[in-house]
Amino acid sequence: MSNRTFTMIKPDATEKGHTGGILEMINKAGFRIVAMKMTHLSPAKAGEFYAVHKERPFYGELVEFMSRGPITAAILEKENAVEDFRTLIGATNPANAAEGTIRKKYAASIGENAVHGSDSDENAAIEGSFFFSQLEQF
Repeated sequence: MSNRTFTMIKPDATEKGHTGGILEMINKAGFRIVAMKMTHLSPAKAGEFYAVHKERPFYGELVEFMSRGPITAAILEKENAVEDFRTLIGATNPANAAEGTIRKKYAASIGENAVHGSDSDENAAIEGSFFFSQLEQF
């Protein structure tokens, strides 16, 4: 089990000025930020990051959405990081997300759901390495 996970604060939450509130919720939940940067994904980079979904009908819309504005990428550390972060962000559909979760508070829809969280230890390592070199992780 890894003690690290990866997250992105997505363009919708960034546009609405929710980055600070989301980071505050992450900190209050006991996560330590070990790498963080704000960046703007090109359509090519967004497509590369979401290549696992290339054959799915929503892929083009997802790439367009994720490249429309800045995101904040971060690697978080905490015991049981992946599972605990998935609990903190809540269900993909904010209508189904539990009270007190990031998506319940900040997401508008399934498509514009404010934040990404890795779904496994393996994907957390892959996704974190997509954005950060070892020299950028503390």
